[in-house]
Amino acid sequence: MLRLRVGVALAMLALGACATVPQSSKVAPSTVPKAEAPKTEAPKVDTPATARMLGVSGGPDIATLAVAPEQARRALAAFRISCPSLIRRPDASGLARGEDWKPACDAAPGWSDADAMGFFRTHFESVRVGDGKGLATGYFEPEILGSRTPAPGYAVPVYKRPDDLVEADLSLFSDSLKGKRVRGRVEKGALVPYHDRGAIEDGALAGRGLEIAWAADAVEFFFLQIQGSGRLRLPDGGVMRIGYDAQNGRDYTGIGKLLLERGELERGKAGMQGIMDWLRANPEKGRAVMRENRSFVFFRELTGAGPLGALGLPVTPRATVAADPAFVPLGAPVFLALDRAETAGIWVAQDTGGAIKGANRFDTFWGAGADARTIAGGMTARGDALVLLPRGALARITGAGGDGGTTPRR
Repeated sequence: MLRLRVGVALAMLALGACATVPQSSKVAPSTVPKAEAPKTEAPKVDTPATARMLGVSGGPDIATLAVAPEQARRALAAFRISCPSLIRRPDASGLARGEDWKPACDAAPGWSDADAMGFFRTHFESVRVGDGKGLATGYFEPEILGSRTPAPGYAVPVYKRPDDLVEADLSLFSDSLKGKRVRGRVEKGALVPYHDRGAIEDGALAGRGLEIAWAADAVEFFFLQIQGSGRLRLPDGGVMRIGYDAQNGRDYTGIGKLLLERGELERGKAGMQGIMDWLRANPEKGRAVMRENRSFVFFRELTGAGPLGALGLPVTPRATVAADPAFVPLGAPVFLALDRAETAGIWVAQDTGGAIKGANRFDTFWGAGADARTIAGGMTARGDALVLLPRGALARITGAGGDGGTTPRR
């Protein structure tokens, strides 16, 4: 659902614990031995751009990790979906090569779901990226009212990708810009930033035939854009599923953080529903603050399996996370042991998000429906994170027999 390469995380991300959600008793919290704290404060340096540059160290034996059987089964199912991309997709993190994943991918289709954890114990080893301290938020597949055609009560256009939106791979111009891309449009022979949210809402794209649907509620659509995909409940009772097609290239800004900083919302009331309530109670100020998130998402109709993640493949509720591909190979399993019990276990990095940047930063996908909305809307969890790599990958990275030594490369 999501190709939320934009802001997969809720608009509140980075707000701290925003809402209280009943924690599942089905998934036992897990603990991960913590990396030893440095003896002295490290000098302040720019954040390394990839996991390999930041440094990795060996984590605990996977056999020691507590994972509920159902969570392991979901993760194995998600990993099977990811395998083709893992093998052929270049890895920006520097942690693994395509061929490293082949033994696990060859074994996954025939592996018994009843022994899903055995699959991960057999084929993977755990590593910490940096200090292994993780932060997770949540996202879901929203359903809002919409129409395929303009009609009274349906006035918010849902646009497909404009044909003048171009993307440039900056690594083609300089090795120092490896992994960097920009989006914009060409004006008088120069690449300039694409229209931002305010300009688009003021009609910059009107009259070009780009509308694929119309939403009924601007606030609900704003949050659907943050999720990156969703469902439109049509006037005749049918459903139109839409998924991420592109983003305008503007930086994502979490408006929940802005409202907290300005004293408009109290901490503890800044979950998704609290933000929505404030936006509706303050329509003019709300419209202005939404425009401060200059990022804008374009959609396409989904007619097959979905929702889709960054790999162009279906994502799995309660098994998929969005991650920064510079720090986690897309399609790789990760293990989370956070202070929210329902997040504990193995997940698979099948998605990305404009707000999901840096090492050990994740966005957990909870599916669709009221429960998913409640959990995702109040999700902020902190703790320990591990990346699961094919056996032998750490030895190659460290060049030291896989003894878990940290290997910063700056």
